[in-house]
Amino acid sequence: MRRSTAPAKLAPGPVRLDIALALGVLYLVWGSTYLGIKFAVAGFPPYLMLSIRFAAASLLLAAFLKLRGVPWPSPKEALGSAVVGLLLLIGGMGNVSVAESLGAPSGLAAVMVAAMPLWLSLFVGLMGERTTRLEIVAMLVGLGGVVLLSRGGSIGGHPLAVVLLLTGPMLWALGSALNTRIPHARGAMATVVQMAAAGAVLLPLGLLRGERLLEAPGPTAWAALAYLAVFGSLLGFSAYVYLLNERVRPALMTSYAYVNPAIAVLLGMALGGEHLTPIELLGTGVVLAGVVLVVAARR
Repeated sequence: MRRSTAPAKLAPGPVRLDIALALGVLYLVWGSTYLGIKFAVAGFPPYLMLSIRFAAASLLLAAFLKLRGVPWPSPKEALGSAVVGLLLLIGGMGNVSVAESLGAPSGLAAVMVAAMPLWLSLFVGLMGERTTRLEIVAMLVGLGGVVLLSRGGSIGGHPLAVVLLLTGPMLWALGSALNTRIPHARGAMATVVQMAAAGAVLLPLGLLRGERLLEAPGPTAWAALAYLAVFGSLLGFSAYVYLLNERVRPALMTSYAYVNPAIAVLLGMALGGEHLTPIELLGTGVVLAGVVLVVAARR
């Protein structure tokens, strides 16, 4: 995200009501989706689950937008949004879902994903923005916390899950950085294109992975999938794309990254039977400290 463009849309001072509502959705809804993914992948293969989720959400949102007369994006804009959607939803969310299907706790998955602002600082630096010393320190601190988490007992025994939870936020950050630098659809239509592209690609990817619905998923898995499609995708992802297109200040844009883990960890412990070891608690604190530092540096 360009520093030069953010203040033009949202000057320092009271946050606009629409921005505050979008952030509130990201804080509460996305914090709960990690537990939703855990319940959904207990009955659905991860890629097929995401394909159903994004296809259903994109069709519902597209129908609503067309009823309101919203035009389709141009081919160039659609291509840009599709590229961003593949990075966000397959590279980012897809990796998290596969990791949770391998046994990664939902709370720790959220903490690993919380490192996204660290990778975002790296990518925007590679794309030409100046990286401050504090940002470099923040990235090193956050990565140290990620190392602690990967050595913890909950996911340390799942090497592939660790790799997926490391690369997921990296790809999400890359998609977010590219979103401000390539042509893309505007408003909610960007959400439609991104989810439709991800849903279309996830289906063959899942089949190539050998994913099949061998038995009927239970009611808990269906309920979790419905929650993810309606709240996580239609509501939550639309709020995220709205904030991206509004070019809010990076400090606000990435603030959800250190709210979501707290909600996810609490829900995982209360409803998912999860717990954190001492080293994982330390790693969680270190990751969140790095995120707070990098957000402060970009302020």
